[in-house]
Amino acid sequence: MKIAIDAMGGDHAPKEIILGVNKAVQDFSNIEFILYGDEEQIKQHLQSNERVTIVHTSEVISATDEPVRAVRRKKEASMVKMAQAVADGEADACISAGNTGALMTAGLFIVGRIKGIERPALAPTLPTLDGKGFLMLDLGANADAKPEHLLQYAFMGQIYAEKVRNIEKPRVALLNIGSEANKGNELTKKTFELLEESEVNFVGNIEARELLEGHADVVVTDGFTGNVVLKAIEGTAASLFSMLKSTFMSGLKNKLAAGLIKSDLIELKNKMDYSEYGGAALFGLKAPVVKAHGSSNANAVYHAIRQTKEIVMNDVAGTIKTAVAKQKE
Repeated sequence: MKIAIDAMGGDHAPKEIILGVNKAVQDFSNIEFILYGDEEQIKQHLQSNERVTIVHTSEVISATDEPVRAVRRKKEASMVKMAQAVADGEADACISAGNTGALMTAGLFIVGRIKGIERPALAPTLPTLDGKGFLMLDLGANADAKPEHLLQYAFMGQIYAEKVRNIEKPRVALLNIGSEANKGNELTKKTFELLEESEVNFVGNIEARELLEGHADVVVTDGFTGNVVLKAIEGTAASLFSMLKSTFMSGLKNKLAAGLIKSDLIELKNKMDYSEYGGAALFGLKAPVVKAHGSSNANAVYHAIRQTKEIVMNDVAGTIKTAVAKQKE
């Protein structure tokens, strides 16, 4: 198995990207890595050349670049070359922590969409209170969506939950403003009907306040709503831990209390840590394209590689392609 990686994408590239690769090289003997980026910078952090190939690139797509224009004009960018390697069959999958819009553009126009999939979906696994997590899609690949798109998201999410997360008969829910079938706008009402008539294990609507309680294994929504929810969860978690830290550091008594429950606080933080779940897969493409968080550290990169390995080994893209073909029959 070969995985192509954009070594220059992300807030902490290339150092944290390469540190994550170093750990993956040690743990996953069945993976070969192709790193795209500045060769000199990559070599500063690379521990071993075992199963690692470096392809020097002269350009980088930055976080502020306009996605479509950057992919079209920066042909020598690490992200573009990485996606091209997948399209050419030189790699089985690719990972980047760089510009999300540019990666989705590269995935769509270079790697290509599965025939029958109208809109690819960005799907990360988010944490739950029980530590099991749930898959949510779409979280930003498409701001607008039709009910038929959300139905496809449900099928793709169910396949991933079964194949990669090993969940038998995963529970699929629709994000809505209420649990009743008649709640929501025209999009959610029509989607509810389609999901009820489909073969997915649809368990009904789920409200945003219930997402982290573990009531569903897959949650579908449109990209605009999904991205807003994602940012709200991330912001709330960051603010909560910041307030806890401020409280525990505010006086001697509180510092002593913090020392007594330090291990419990670390366990809580790890349970809600996105980096333990890997990246956000872009479902609906001909080959796996995985978006690691922009602020990914080495641990997050490592888990994105682990996740990508499972997606490739379980042929998630191929299974989605087969499922879509059957639907069209």
